[in-house]
Amino acid sequence: MDLGLKGKVAMVAGASRGLGFAIAKVLSSEGALVSLASRNSSAVSKAVERIESEGGGAAFGFAADVSTADAIANWHLATVERLGEVDLLVTNSGGPPAGTLLSFNDAAWQSAFDLLVMSAIRMVRVVAPSMIARKSGSIVVLTSSTVKEPIANLAQSNVLRPSVSALAKSLANELAEYGIRVNHVMPGRIATDRVRELDELNSRKNGITVEEQQKRAAANIPMGRYGTPDEFARAVTFLLSGAAGYITGASLQVDGGQMHSVL
Repeated sequence: MDLGLKGKVAMVAGASRGLGFAIAKVLSSEGALVSLASRNSSAVSKAVERIESEGGGAAFGFAADVSTADAIANWHLATVERLGEVDLLVTNSGGPPAGTLLSFNDAAWQSAFDLLVMSAIRMVRVVAPSMIARKSGSIVVLTSSTVKEPIANLAQSNVLRPSVSALAKSLANELAEYGIRVNHVMPGRIATDRVRELDELNSRKNGITVEEQQKRAAANIPMGRYGTPDEFARAVTFLLSGAAGYITGASLQVDGGQMHSVL
């Protein structure tokens, strides 16, 4: 299936590793012109090199801390100057630190709010005017399985990521008349560095090896295993593409059946 992404300009946040990198790589392999952002300039440069060396097209990397408005604005400006107006956007960021609700002070909550919620709002705000003018565009907002099922010791994610889900639905309703689609994707347990870090934390808490912790987690997934970043990235790429032209305001879980809710 031709997804019709050749020549489309895509901004992908949090893309030096993990899910963001996987999405950028798949988009590039489909012919999109991809702009990657990460707060670490060395990491984002290496990500661009990997994409280009592993069969993708030319990619553009930019060092940006997406928890700040200026960094997002500068990333967008550099992308437009280098690649052209943005057609596709993936909002994404690193996860907040693990911890219980009462373990964080006001400053920590504000930092998490800027990272998870305001980053998505600000990214959409910079790309939307051009999309509206051209009556075309596709946005995918990434959250987490915590949107449907709170996870112990991830209080900030449990509280704030549902706001991002609501943001995606609100934007889908507001932007549909301009031909802009907005969808929301929830990863389950995907084999990324972030999930490995959480497995290591839980293995120490439970007094078992990381491998045993991973076996316990996989046992709760109907498909019996963690997903791969590539599997997740292909689902996101489909939603971004014209092949999903009548899909907007949707929430897609990519989790091997892990989430138990009906909707």
